[in-house]
Amino acid sequence: MLILMAALAVVMFNIGMAHRRKIAEQKIGGAEEEARQIVAAAVKQAEAKKRESVIEAREEIQKNRTELEKEIRERRSELSKSERRLQQKEESLDRKHDAAEKKEEILGRKIKEAEEMNDEIREIKKSETEMLEKISGFTAEEAKEYLIRMIETDARHEAAIKIREIDQEIKETAERKAREYISLAIQKCAADHVSEAAISVVPLPNDEMKGRIIGREGRNIRTLETMTGVDLIIDDTPEAITLSSFDPVRREIARLTLEKLIMDGRIHPARIEEMIEKSRREVDAIIKSEGERAIFETGVQGLHPELIKLLGRMHYRTSYGQNVLQHSIEVAHVSGILAAELGLDITMAKRAGLLHDIGKAVDHETEGSHIQIGVDLARKYRENREIIHAIQAHHGDVEAETPIACIVQAADAISAARPGARRENLEAYIKRLEKLEAIANEFPGVEKSFAIQAGREIRIMVNPETVTDDNMVLLARDLAKKIESELEYPGQIKVSVMRETRAVDYAK
Repeated sequence: MLILMAALAVVMFNIGMAHRRKIAEQKIGGAEEEARQIVAAAVKQAEAKKRESVIEAREEIQKNRTELEKEIRERRSELSKSERRLQQKEESLDRKHDAAEKKEEILGRKIKEAEEMNDEIREIKKSETEMLEKISGFTAEEAKEYLIRMIETDARHEAAIKIREIDQEIKETAERKAREYISLAIQKCAADHVSEAAISVVPLPNDEMKGRIIGREGRNIRTLETMTGVDLIIDDTPEAITLSSFDPVRREIARLTLEKLIMDGRIHPARIEEMIEKSRREVDAIIKSEGERAIFETGVQGLHPELIKLLGRMHYRTSYGQNVLQHSIEVAHVSGILAAELGLDITMAKRAGLLHDIGKAVDHETEGSHIQIGVDLARKYRENREIIHAIQAHHGDVEAETPIACIVQAADAISAARPGARRENLEAYIKRLEKLEAIANEFPGVEKSFAIQAGREIRIMVNPETVTDDNMVLLARDLAKKIESELEYPGQIKVSVMRETRAVDYAK
């Protein structure tokens, strides 16, 4: 039974397999047929597209050929036009070349004619020059020199006239204003002055006091000189001792100390030290007080405390007989007045005027001029750059670059040159007068020169035969410039040139 069922299953399986194989063969046949149809369609479509592409390619080739032929025709046309233009230019150049050759030929003939004419002119000029020299009696060089002298004379005459006109114009305007400003400044400020000296004289009640001041074996006087730095001169002068020192502050301390010791009567080294310290404190207090007085009188605010002390030290400093602190206060006032008249910064002008001589407070202790010392002090205490420049330029060591510096220069000259402000050493005064006359006598045509009015004016007598009226103006101007460059003097010097011609005859 089982075998039968197995045989049946095998038979059924074979039948199913045969059926499936038949169906598969049918499907494969249908797929092959369909594939053949698809391939045939694709081949037909490809042939159609190939024919279309060939047609399009032929059309594109035809189109490109047409455009290329058109472009070739256009380029041929342009080339033919360029050839025509080149040909025209070549013909034009040929014509210009021919014309240039003709002009060159004509120009050569004209140059030759001009050279011949020039030779003829030179001959004529030579003959005319010889004729003129024969008629005038001058050679060509002599005539040239004569003309130069005539032109120079005319130029000098015109220059002298112009200088007179300018001077007159300046005198009518600038001098009037300057006189108003300066006179106003001087009227508003008048400062006292004291005599300059490097010594101080201390009176004694009697000559016995000299011995007590000297002390046993000179102990007292050595202590005084060592601690004050001042030389004590005890000579035959009755009832007086002389104190000598270039440092005015030390000299003042020594003077006060000596006066206190004389009044006290107890003179010995310990007492001397005590009195010196006391006098030093008094002088320091006076210095501070004088510095504060200076800034109060001038209205200058914001000064560094050390600068105020230095101002106070100038109370004991003199220059040519003029108290330097009082001079600085006066310069500050004059600078402020001039600044107000000119519409400038009054406060800045006063500050610059007050500090312009600050270097003189310590010029006995520090190397260098009082100008450089003052500039260094102003920089140290951070003063304004304009103030520093005014200090540097107030004696003309550098060119004044600001109006304030010019004002301080003028105010310093006004304060120093006003009558009674300063005295001058007799020897230096005589040398200055001699130098002034020597400078004047160096100029050609000057016969005599006289320095008058204490050197404020130089009068010059000139030879009337060598110096004309026009030359007088130029001579005065040149002499004034030379005096400015070679001579140092306060204020200004008037230059007067005089020319006189006299004719004398006698009736018989």
